[in-house]
Amino acid sequence: MGSDQSYKEAIAALSKLLSDKADLESVAAAKIKQITAELEAAAADPNQFHPIKRIETGFLHFKKEKYEKNPDLYGALAKGQSPKFLVFACSDSRVCPSHILDFQPGEAFMVRNIANMVPPNDKTKYSGVGAAIEYAVLHLKVENIVVIGHSCCGGIKGLMSMPDDGTTASDFIEQWVSICAPAKTKVKSEHTELSFSEQCTNCEKEAVNVSLGNLLTYPFVREAVVKKTLVLKGAHYDFVNGKFDLWNLNFQITPTLAV
Repeated sequence: MGSDQSYKEAIAALSKLLSDKADLESVAAAKIKQITAELEAAAADPNQFHPIKRIETGFLHFKKEKYEKNPDLYGALAKGQSPKFLVFACSDSRVCPSHILDFQPGEAFMVRNIANMVPPNDKTKYSGVGAAIEYAVLHLKVENIVVIGHSCCGGIKGLMSMPDDGTTASDFIEQWVSICAPAKTKVKSEHTELSFSEQCTNCEKEAVNVSLGNLLTYPFVREAVVKKTLVLKGAHYDFVNGKFDLWNLNFQITPTLAV
C-alpha cells in the first residue's frame, strides 16, 4: 500500500508541476522516455547485468562508506602520495592486491599485467613498465618491491604450454609471457616427475624469481638494493586454499665498481 501511495503521489506531483510550468514538458518527456526504457529492460530480464548501474552503485557505496567516513585520509591523499610498496600483480580479476592484502589508498603503487611479470630493462620494448619502476623507486622512494604470483594463473599455463619450436598463436600474449621462459626451462628440467598442473604451480613461483632478477637489470633498483634502501620480495597467493607465501632472495649483490 505504501509503495502504491508513493507512486500516486509522485505522479500527482509531476502533473501539478507540468500544469504550473508548461515549459518543462519537453524535459519531462525526455526523462519519462528514459525511465520507461529502463523499466522495460528490467522487466524483460530482471537478471540482466547493467554495467553502468554497477559502476554507479559501486562508486556511491565507496563514497558513502569510505570516502566520507575518512576525511583525514583522503584529505592527505589530495596533497600527495608516499606509498611504501611497489607491487607487481597479475591482471587476473581474482587477485586484486588491495583486496587480499587490505592495502588502503596511498599504501601501494601498483603495476598489473599478464602473469605479474617484470621484464628486463629495455627502453624500447618495455618502456611502460620501466617508467613505473623508475617513478616508484626514484620519485616515490618506495621501500619494498613485491612481485605476487598466484594459483591457477592462465599466463603461466600459457607459458608452460608453448611449443618449443617458437610458433605462436597470439599477437601479444606469448611474446609477453616469454619474459619468464627461464622459469619454464627450470621447472621442465628439474620436475619431470610432476604432473602438468603441478609443474604450472612450480612455475608460478619460479617466474616470480625470474622477475625479481629482472628488477636488478634496472640500475636505480640495483643501486637502491645495494644501499639497503630497497628490499625485493617474492610472493604467491593461493586463492584455492587461502594461502599467501612471502619470501626473500639472496642475490649477494656487490656495489658496482667505478673504473
